[in-house]
Amino acid sequence: MAQVLEFKLPDLGEGLTEAEIVRWLVQVGDVVAVDQPVVEVETAKAMVEVPCPYGGVVTARFGEEGTELPVGAPLITVAVGAPASDAAETATDTAGSGNVLVGYGTSEAPARRRRVRSARPDPAVTVTVDGTASMVPVSPASPVSPAVPASPAVPVEASGGPVPVISPLVRRLARENGLDLRKLRGSGPEGLILRADVENALRATVPAEEAPEAAPQPAGPSALPGGRRVPLKGVRGAVADKLSRSRREIPDATCWVDADATELMRARTAMNAAGGPKISLLALLARICTAALARFPELNSTVDQAAREVVQFDQVHLGFAAQTERGLVVPVVRDAHARDAEGLTAEFVRLTEAGRQGRLTPAELTGGTFTLNNYGVFGVDGSTPIINHPEAAMLGVGRIVPKPWVHEGELAVRQVVQLSLTFDHRVCDGGTAGGFLRHVADCVEQPAVLLRTL
Repeated sequence: MAQVLEFKLPDLGEGLTEAEIVRWLVQVGDVVAVDQPVVEVETAKAMVEVPCPYGGVVTARFGEEGTELPVGAPLITVAVGAPASDAAETATDTAGSGNVLVGYGTSEAPARRRRVRSARPDPAVTVTVDGTASMVPVSPASPVSPAVPASPAVPVEASGGPVPVISPLVRRLARENGLDLRKLRGSGPEGLILRADVENALRATVPAEEAPEAAPQPAGPSALPGGRRVPLKGVRGAVADKLSRSRREIPDATCWVDADATELMRARTAMNAAGGPKISLLALLARICTAALARFPELNSTVDQAAREVVQFDQVHLGFAAQTERGLVVPVVRDAHARDAEGLTAEFVRLTEAGRQGRLTPAELTGGTFTLNNYGVFGVDGSTPIINHPEAAMLGVGRIVPKPWVHEGELAVRQVVQLSLTFDHRVCDGGTAGGFLRHVADCVEQPAVLLRTL
């Protein structure tokens, strides 16, 4: 006899609530081992392969390639060998890998796992692909592993009633608006409550008298003939959400200064002429940033609005903006303050290449404390950066170009760059932000100043 276990899209971490199926790695009827990747999905953070915690015969797949599924939606069902006895079954409750996604944590603790009994004792099970049913024989002697835990239990409210909602974002949205999730009927798989269900319920609760009176509106762009609609999803959607949140929540201000980068460029040329690994300009700017943050730690922080506190960090986890075919991503160099220029260059190269291949992990795209944005590579001189929420500041660097400049009392042609700092005005005032930016400019103009700060 066999058990048919359902494997659902696991929580991918970092607040991600959905993923798009990019490529199936298994077919119905295939035998899979524990922790074998079964599907490649793309989240707003990266593309990852999802391993199945069950071993057995794939009996069904849910969703075609290109379909977007919420966390908790079924991915596949697997027929596994039935245990010899209840005792054996109980023993396997704590067996298996426990992995939900390679590199991103494990399933819930054994105490919260539950046993799933087979609903079909027949030696053959029905399998489904895109609505077509067929029979796949399953033998107890098949090379499959014992039954392993099912999906985590549905969250339970204080009253004890189960609520079919998994996303913490959905639960928070309902809680902040005083909405009882137990009164909603979810539109997702198996009654799963989705964000759209909560938003629709909130709109329905607005009294008619509070609704604004409809007024004639001129035809907007959406009413014009022709054109096309591009969904805001994946990386583009994540960027849109994050930038919108930054503008809503952070009272930002920007200051900028022009700096003579001639000596910095000469120093880099001299360093690279000495042999060994080449040092990138971005790495030198990163070293300057970390030195300036050591002097002005207010900018290496975040605001805990609930506690009304500014949290200053001891480590600098430096994000840097990188443009890829999938859109703008901001990989994070961990402990940038502890790396030299050579080590920073190597990490920038590694993360940039991973970003171009779409292989950055959620851990490599989150947790930054300050961001460096070199938009000069696009041939522009200046910009007003939008802070990478929930950080407190971002340094923007324009292109370095020859310009007339007064040097040592005489007009000369020098390599000039514009530096822009956008900062959260809650963490500091203009004096601190100006001091930081001026120190960065001094290090750019006279790299020897950096030596005094190390």
